[in-house]
Amino acid sequence: MKSPVYINCARILLARLLTRFRLLQVLVVKSASREQSQFKMWNSHMSPIRVLVVEDFEPFWQVIRSTLAERPDVQIIGELADGMEGVHKAEVLEPDLVLLDIGLPTLNGIEAARQIRKLAPESKIVFLTQESSADVVQAALGTGAHGYIVKSNAGSELLEAVNAVLRGERFVGADLQATPSQ
Repeated sequence: MKSPVYINCARILLARLLTRFRLLQVLVVKSASREQSQFKMWNSHMSPIRVLVVEDFEPFWQVIRSTLAERPDVQIIGELADGMEGVHKAEVLEPDLVLLDIGLPTLNGIEAARQIRKLAPESKIVFLTQESSADVVQAALGTGAHGYIVKSNAGSELLEAVNAVLRGERFVGADLQATPSQ
């Protein structure tokens, strides 16, 4: 049996280590920007990246789910089929990322993006749509969105777009990069 003195010394050392660790956590939080803080580990747990999906074609939700499942740190916090509902949920939930279609009922995706940027300015927006005309791409990115990909390329580009946008980069799908701006 261990002596009480040994046990008390171990408890004191452990308490000091925990105190120092907590102080280090506070310093890291205070010195990190808000965007970087989502990637910090706390007690060996990474905070999930919260994603809101606003897409009116519900069968496509499964494509999004299965693609994002490759990143275990991604959590889909809502799936909506209406632009106005998407704006309201983005304001309430303040997701890290919004995947947004353009052809939505009630409020189109471009106008929804404008409103989301005002109501949830920390949320990053990636358009995921079938629209590929240069004018539409330009209008969508002009809202302050961080990415734009065409649905037909979602299987190969969605995860790449999410990763790039979460690193603070802008992502435009390969088929669209060659599209001339007017």
